Amino acid sequence: MQFDLVLAGGEIVAEGRVEVADIGIIEGSIAAIGDLRNAPTSELVDLSGLTVLPGLIDTQVHFREPGMTHKEDIESGTRAAIAGGVTTVLEMPNTIPPTTTASALRDKLERATSGAWCNIGFFVGAALDNLELLSELENLPGTPGVKLFMGSSTGPLLVGDDEAVRKVLQNGRKRMPVHSEDSFRLEERKKLISTNPSVHEHPYLRDAECARLCTERLLRLSLETGRPVHVLHVSTLEEIPLISEARKMGIDVTTEVTPQHLWFSSPECYDQLGTLAQMNPPIRGIEHRDALRQALKDGFFTVFGSDHAPHTLEEKVLPYPQSPSGMPGVQTLFSALWTLGVHNELFDIRKFVEMACSRPATLYGIQNKGEIRVSFDADFAIVDLKSEYVFERSMVQSKCGWSPFEGARFVGKNVHTLVDGKFVLRDCRISGSACGSIPKFV
Repeated sequence: MQFDLVLAGGEIVAEGRVEVADIGIIEGSIAAIGDLRNAPTSELVDLSGLTVLPGLIDTQVHFREPGMTHKEDIESGTRAAIAGGVTTVLEMPNTIPPTTTASALRDKLERATSGAWCNIGFFVGAALDNLELLSELENLPGTPGVKLFMGSSTGPLLVGDDEAVRKVLQNGRKRMPVHSEDSFRLEERKKLISTNPSVHEHPYLRDAECARLCTERLLRLSLETGRPVHVLHVSTLEEIPLISEARKMGIDVTTEVTPQHLWFSSPECYDQLGTLAQMNPPIRGIEHRDALRQALKDGFFTVFGSDHAPHTLEEKVLPYPQSPSGMPGVQTLFSALWTLGVHNELFDIRKFVEMACSRPATLYGIQNKGEIRVSFDADFAIVDLKSEYVFERSMVQSKCGWSPFEGARFVGKNVHTLVDGKFVLRDCRISGSACGSIPKFV
C-alpha cells in the first residue's frame, strides 16, 4: 500500500483513547492507523510531541455572505477557521437575503465551491413564509437542517409565538437548533433602557428570564410535537435544571455552550471591552458563568460552538444600543476552550474531542467526519497542548480584524490543519490552497 502522506509519531485521540500512532492517508481519506514509519509514502511528516485531533466542527458560525461581506465572507471566515484547527463549519441563515428558500441555499453552495478553506454546510432558516416547506428544505443537499430564531432576529426569521413555533417543529424531523430568547419579553424590556444608555445595561435588558422563559416554552412544545431540539449558546444558571429535568422526562434536547460565556463575566467584560463584549444572549454575571463551568464539568453540555458573529470595529464602537451584537470566535475556539479546561480542570482532551468533533458530527449527521478512524475523511487539527502564547490582533484572520481575546494568554496552540488530507495550515501559517467542500448529511 502506497500512501500519499504519513503523519508519524503524533499522539492521536481516537475512539476514546490517547496513544502514539501513525496515520496513513490516501486520496483524502484515512487508510491506516498504526506503525507506518517504514511504509511506502510520497511524504512523511514527523509529529513527535504534538497531538492529532479530528478536525474540529464548529456548528454555529455567521460568515455574513451574501449581503454583509464588509464584515466577513466565506473565504475569510473559513481561513479563520483553519487557523484555529476547525475543518468543518455550519453557517447560519441570517444573511441578506436570509437563507429561507432552496434558491438562497443554492446560491450559498455555489459561493462555497471556490474559496472555502474548510468544509462548510448551511442551515436553512425557519420563517413565517416557509413553514409548509421546511420538511422539504431540511433534506436538501448541503444543509444540516433548519435553524429557529425565537428571539434576537428581525423580519421573517423571527418566529416568536407558540402557534408558529409549533408549526415549525411539526414540519420536519431533524434536530432543530434554536436561539432561545423570548421575543415578547425582549420587546417589553426595551422600554426599560435608561436615558443615558450604556452597554452595561445589555444583560439587564436581555435578562436571564428572557432565556429561561423561552427555553421553558421550547421544551413544552418539543414534548408536545416530539421534535428533537438543540438549545444554542446556553447562558443562564436557570436553564440548566430546567433542561436537566426535561431530559429526565424523555424530551430529546441537546445543548451548546460558547467559550465567551465560559470565559467572560459581567460587569468586568463590559468594563474592559465595552461594546466589543456585546452579544446575544448576553454575557452575564459571574454566578451564571460559574454555573456554566460547573455544568460543563458535570457533563451537561453536548457540544461547543463559537457563535462566530463578526462586525467591523467601526460598527462595534457605536454608542449602545446602536452597536451590533456579536463577536468573532471560530479561530480561538480551540485555544480558549483548552485554556479554560487546563486552568479550571473542566475536561480532558478526550472529552474535548467528544464535544468539539464527534458529537457535532453525530448531532447533525455529518458523514465521515469527527473521528480518527479508517475510511473517515483526513481532516485534522494538530496541536501543541502545552504551548503558551499571547493572542494578538495581528493574528486575527477574520475580515473584521479584531477579537475579544486580544491579549489573552492561551495554553494550547494549533500548529497544523489538514483538510481532505492536504495541509491548509502548516507551522501556524496558511498553506496550500482552499480545498474545502460541502459535507454530506444524513
